[in-house]
Amino acid sequence: MLKHRGFPGRLAGTDFQFTIRRPNPKGVTPLTSRERFRDRRPPDRRADTGFFEALWLQFGDQPFERGNLDAGRLSWFFGREVIAAEDPFDPASYEALLVIDVKIARRSYPEIVGD
Repeated sequence: MLKHRGFPGRLAGTDFQFTIRRPNPKGVTPLTSRERFRDRRPPDRRADTGFFEALWLQFGDQPFERGNLDAGRLSWFFGREVIAAEDPFDPASYEALLVIDVKIARRSYPEIVGD
């Protein structure tokens, strides 16, 4: 499992986790597409923004390996702002390649991605 050096482990001052320390001994948690509803709590929205900003600063529009990125946090973006960068895609692999969909990211997070 690739560990992304320099990527924040969590949102500062909270328990919102962004990375994992070691592979899950019971197997890899697969990525799934989770629905983000408009009535999410403000702390959850801050965690989403913080995580996406870290993704953008670390990887930009280049493909990246899932590695030690937290599956639960990444699943809030999977299928929208973050998409598979390979075909076939294995959602239960630490080596899976992902990429930020810049067009959708600009609509969702214009203050981060910009023009």
